[in-house]
Amino acid sequence: MEKTNVMRRLDQKKVKYIPHCYEGTGAVSGIEVAESLGQDPECVFKTLVTVGARGNHYVFVIPVTHELSLKKAAAAVGEKSVAMIKSKELLPLTGYIHGGCSPIGMKKQFRTVFNATAESFDTIMFSAGKIGFQVEMSVCDLKRVIDFEFADITE
Repeated sequence: MEKTNVMRRLDQKKVKYIPHCYEGTGAVSGIEVAESLGQDPECVFKTLVTVGARGNHYVFVIPVTHELSLKKAAAAVGEKSVAMIKSKELLPLTGYIHGGCSPIGMKKQFRTVFNATAESFDTIMFSAGKIGFQVEMSVCDLKRVIDFEFADITE
């Protein structure tokens, strides 16, 4: 299997993960990705990048089955409000394209918040930094790679 930059970073840090590939399945939405991999969609997460009222960027990671609550997300990071960044801003800001954005390996590490439900799973899945690839790992192991917090941030 092809290695993505996310997988290489996890290998460098000697962090356990399971790579998954869904290339060629036609899966586009997060729910389709979960189904193509035979996973519970509640434990498959998507990475969303926002900008706060003060101009700071934030990363929110939520189950593919849910929508981000902008109000709860803003409260979680102490902002008056947050808004999704425009799709064209994603690549220059993070180094990732829409559909392949991962909380690991962005050009700059932004404050990151995972939905609180992530704590209830032995492992979670999220983008490996390239469309067609996901990584599965424990939240404890993920803490060894990036700094993040938990909050209730979904509708």
